[in-house]
Amino acid sequence: MTRTPLQQQIVRNRQNVMTSVVRAFYAMYVIIRWWMMYDFAMNRLEKATILRQKYLMSYHNGRDSIHDMVYKSDKTSVVNIRMNRNAFTRLCDMLEQRGGLKNSKNMLFDEQVAMIIVERFKRSGETVSRYFKLVLDAVWRLHKEFYKKPVPIPDDETDERWRWFKGYLGALDGTYIKVKVLAANRKPYRTRKGEICTNVLGVCSRDLQFIYILAGWEGSAADSRVLRDAISRPHGLKIPHGTYYLCDAGYTNGEGFLTPYRGQRYHLNDWSRPPTNAKELYNMRHSSARNVIERCFGLIKSRWAILRDNAYHPIESMPLIIIACCLMHNFIRTTMTEDPLDQEIPINHTQFGDEHDNIISTVETSQGWTDRRDLLANTMFTDWSASRANN
Repeated sequence: MTRTPLQQQIVRNRQNVMTSVVRAFYAMYVIIRWWMMYDFAMNRLEKATILRQKYLMSYHNGRDSIHDMVYKSDKTSVVNIRMNRNAFTRLCDMLEQRGGLKNSKNMLFDEQVAMIIVERFKRSGETVSRYFKLVLDAVWRLHKEFYKKPVPIPDDETDERWRWFKGYLGALDGTYIKVKVLAANRKPYRTRKGEICTNVLGVCSRDLQFIYILAGWEGSAADSRVLRDAISRPHGLKIPHGTYYLCDAGYTNGEGFLTPYRGQRYHLNDWSRPPTNAKELYNMRHSSARNVIERCFGLIKSRWAILRDNAYHPIESMPLIIIACCLMHNFIRTTMTEDPLDQEIPINHTQFGDEHDNIISTVETSQGWTDRRDLLANTMFTDWSASRANN
């Protein structure tokens, strides 16, 4: 049926109206879509700006903290990180250049080092934990540089404290460090005093630097057992024949290890009156020479709070933390002309509670070393008695 012109006009008008409506809706859709995209972009930009402001604030807070705690003056640096600014700068340079420590996007390497030393920068716990391991790994990579190489007392030694102990390399002892252990695993770590600790073997030279550290043994382990483990390890404690370390009476008097006499006065605090026989005189001089390891333990626990408090770090991390603290102690003593802690730890401080082919590999009682100790004690006493008679 053919449409009349009027009907055709009506159809065209309807089509025009529909087209206009569709175009209007499409225009509205486009406008709304672009508005939503604009709003989304603005929100992203605002969030990015806020995050950048937070980052810059965190960065500047960190830099402000390290300036106030380290770079402000040597006095504040020694109080906060136990070393002066020059020592701290040299340590950071070594860890960056030879230890592999790098600047991160959010933190420079010097702040990473300072943060793990003081553990109270304005950073989150997650941030501290992340950088803690990076710095510890960098320190460990330099352990051969930081450890003290043992040098025996020479035959021409004149210092009264050391001249009797020819061949002496240093002193060794064990110490307890409190650790965090799961309740189900605490029994082997419990000491006789009931504390949860790890037993650490320390070996030091006469100038109060660590030669060797073995950390990780349970608190219930006997010192002699830890020592046997140390000398049996491929890269453990090496003692060339003819040299020795001074030990307390808890160890065996044998080749490589010279101990005091049992049943006689020994500790430095016991000598309010002079010795009366050869064994007492020997013990007094042995105690004076061996006391360096007691002072070393006192110094590192005074220097690093993490070693004297109940650390929150897991037990698996503590051996590396303990060794790193001892290595940084060595660095401080070799870098600074005067250790600021020397005045805090008394000389009579007492605790409570390279490859060699010709080395000692066992800890056994030796009649030869018993005779050597007796001869040394008698020689000391004869010389001492003669000097007193002349005076």
